[in-house]
Amino acid sequence: MNHLDKISDHFNRREFLRKSGMGLGAFALGAMLNPTSGFSASPQVSGGVLGAPHFAPKAKRVIYLFQSGGPSQFETFDHKPLLEKMNGEELPDSVRKGQRLTGMSAGQSSLPLAGSQFTFSQYGNSGAPVSELMPYTAEVVDDLCFIRSLHTEAINHDPAITFFQTGSQQAGRPSIGSWLSYGLGSDNENLPAFIVLVSKNAGGQPLYARLWGNAFLPSTHQGVQFRSGKDPVLFLNDPNGFHHQDRAQMLDYLHQLNELQYEAYGDPEILNRIAQYEMAFRMQTSVPEVTDMRDEPDWVFDMYGPDARDPGTYAANCLLARRLIERDVKFVQLYHQGWDQHGNLPGGIKHQCKNTDQASAALVKDLKQRGLLEDTLVVWGGEFGRTNYSQGKLTKDNYGRDHHPRCFTVWMAGGGVKSGFSYGETDEFGYNIVKDPVHVHDFQATLLHLMGIDHERLTFKHQGRRFRLTDVHGHIVKDILA
Repeated sequence: MNHLDKISDHFNRREFLRKSGMGLGAFALGAMLNPTSGFSASPQVSGGVLGAPHFAPKAKRVIYLFQSGGPSQFETFDHKPLLEKMNGEELPDSVRKGQRLTGMSAGQSSLPLAGSQFTFSQYGNSGAPVSELMPYTAEVVDDLCFIRSLHTEAINHDPAITFFQTGSQQAGRPSIGSWLSYGLGSDNENLPAFIVLVSKNAGGQPLYARLWGNAFLPSTHQGVQFRSGKDPVLFLNDPNGFHHQDRAQMLDYLHQLNELQYEAYGDPEILNRIAQYEMAFRMQTSVPEVTDMRDEPDWVFDMYGPDARDPGTYAANCLLARRLIERDVKFVQLYHQGWDQHGNLPGGIKHQCKNTDQASAALVKDLKQRGLLEDTLVVWGGEFGRTNYSQGKLTKDNYGRDHHPRCFTVWMAGGGVKSGFSYGETDEFGYNIVKDPVHVHDFQATLLHLMGIDHERLTFKHQGRRFRLTDVHGHIVKDILA
């Protein structure tokens, strides 16, 4: 049989399947009307490459609240009274130890120490120090695990954010969410395993879609960005005059063409394309349902703050993240820009904290009261910290801080980490780590571990090399595990 005969025979077989009601459109429509039909009763709706976690996971899902720009640890969670006492004095050479500076402050003739203008108090049974800028977070410190000794190799935003999200400072590696989707699969047939939310109108350093990209992993594992407004996912809704049955029929024929192409070329990305079309069809129903918050009571909106009713704000996205993980979305990534205060830090960080503090704490409270915090890991943090000296002129009521990769603070909650716990310590100047350093790869290895994955065993062979999220590094921070 020649190639044309094979194609003709294939069309005849596909025509029979279509007329028998077994085409993609009929299958997808049936799945929408009866979500359990055509699938195994197993809770793992779409299994990942691992088949099952390497070991029993402490967390089933992750919400990562990424604070883009580098929040200052000195005005939030790492209190350094010595800086207030030595305010205006030069950073000692014995503390700096010749460490590199960015081009923005390397030319300064003076590096004056800058103490925080905001007061700190200790909260909870743990006695964790928290700035007056974070009153709502202060209420939940006994649910949080602070890591005060995180450090990175990158000193500028793009490579630093890329490093945190992909394990490499250079673009072209899969993101954390993509690795989790690839390894563990999905627990919901009607929503992506990996969803991204970006605060609207936040400004600051740009964000790129590659930060939630799949890179060389199959494209079904890329993050799907939900936007505010009438169309949360672009090109998902049917255009005017185009009926849902038309979309089903179109997808049916497109499925046939893609299968022909796959038989001809054997490219696995063709099968991924088919799966993505099928998912998009089901999302026409699931996305409007999850983003319609009219069923949320007033007290929930009040808990998240006044912005919670405004789609696309940080508060609204935190609430939406809770709704997504309730529907078994595995990894929800929030990005909030605007933490890059090289100048006018007191005013800038006060604004940022006002926009994020209440909603971040509300998310932890909300998950806890619903019994979801125990197996949901929440992460809050940026790509690096800020310097203990002022970038630019230090005045009585104003200063700025440059990038500082040597040490900074993040917090985690739920999902198998200790609560009311602080790990790591910086020196009294807040410039160097003096106890229990945690590298970015250690952080990534620990996150995967909490999800039941051995970070050394989740790999993908690409261009002759086996890649992993942690490259050839990373150690689990066992002391923070509950």
